[in-house]
Amino acid sequence: MTARVSDAAPAPRAAVPDARAWVVLGVLCFVYVLNFLDRQLLSILAKPIQDSLHLTDSQLGRIGGLYFALFYCLISIPVGWLADRSNRTRVLAVACALWSAATVACGLSASYPQLVASRMAVGVGEAGGVPPSYAIISDYFPPHRRGTALGLFNLGPPIGQALGVAIGASIAAAYGWRPAFIVLGAVGIFAALLVVSVVREPRRGGLDPAAAPRAPGAAAPKAGFADTVRSFVANPALMLAALGSGATQIVTYGGGNFSTLFLMREKGMTLKQVALYYAILVAVCMGGGIFVSGRVIDRFAHRSKPAYALIPALSLIAAAPLFVGFVWAPTWPLALAFLAGPTFLNYFYLSSSVTLVQQEVRPDQRVLSGALLLLVMNLIGMGVGPTFVGAMSDHLRPDHPHNSLQLALICLLPFYGLAIVLFLVLARVLQRQAANSGPKT
Repeated sequence: MTARVSDAAPAPRAAVPDARAWVVLGVLCFVYVLNFLDRQLLSILAKPIQDSLHLTDSQLGRIGGLYFALFYCLISIPVGWLADRSNRTRVLAVACALWSAATVACGLSASYPQLVASRMAVGVGEAGGVPPSYAIISDYFPPHRRGTALGLFNLGPPIGQALGVAIGASIAAAYGWRPAFIVLGAVGIFAALLVVSVVREPRRGGLDPAAAPRAPGAAAPKAGFADTVRSFVANPALMLAALGSGATQIVTYGGGNFSTLFLMREKGMTLKQVALYYAILVAVCMGGGIFVSGRVIDRFAHRSKPAYALIPALSLIAAAPLFVGFVWAPTWPLALAFLAGPTFLNYFYLSSSVTLVQQEVRPDQRVLSGALLLLVMNLIGMGVGPTFVGAMSDHLRPDHPHNSLQLALICLLPFYGLAIVLFLVLARVLQRQAANSGPKT
């Protein structure tokens, strides 16, 4: 069913976002906060969950990595296709309600298989969260403000993880890990109702400079599923952005899913200390990095298209030695001091890649193209990162029982190099495209 609001919307609006655009952005960011909060609760509460259900590091890695990624990524493709052809706001609201109910089910799980099934349901719901939001934001904000808007939207992960650490760990410390899932999952039902009440479906491509006017009552164009997939895969810039992001996410998800377990088990932090100090670090450093990256993209990408790739490449070059310092620091305060650098710098890729994809495809392909970006980078990063670290830790534990996670985390360092190389290659591709096409109006 095609959204009537989209068809009835007026021709392109002024290039300055109005108040409603910022309200919508705030609501979508709130939903993204819950999306990431619910997703990260497992890693945040890994130690009490591991102790309660007697799980190995490999089991934690698979449930937070491969199992979740398979459902989250593969379901995102049909959901993206549906959202491109229907009301994106309704798709987002239904998805939010689904993943929130599944988060409550995680708190009710009494065994590892039940927890796996609940986590898979969380992945199915969250697959309908981010791609529709990317497209909705791109139709509320003009091209020259999308980097900032998407950068603000991408504050959802750091805010969600920080709140998950602060609130989730505090609830778990006081009442156990199960109530943390139940309480925080229940908040998502309210968020789903908020989306339906506040977010109106915008006209697709209504703020794009090249948007051709349609006759009154004419239907918006609908991209074919196969055509959109083929055009994405055939575009070397989009594929390199997705692969570079995936390599980066091996580090961010691999390290992030085991950071609290590492700090508690091998550095001596308590759950209350995690709830305070680690939450502050995530909120300030990850949030600051994502916000700054959006502003930097808006400033430099319109002047030089290769900036979409050079910005994340340079940030990762600076982050890699600080990550080594985090892993090898002898105490948890020093480890957190080193971790501040990678937490700020590791996420510059996100706003760069998302903005590049939204700019390079047609308005009627944005949700599915965003879903394809997430498919590639999350299947690689989310699927490989935690699974790899958990398996390496269990493999190394017989010979290194006291620092197996430390050694497993240092094994992520080569993926920094791989991501940097991919983004540098992307910069050359974008430079050639800009030279061949001339200035973009």
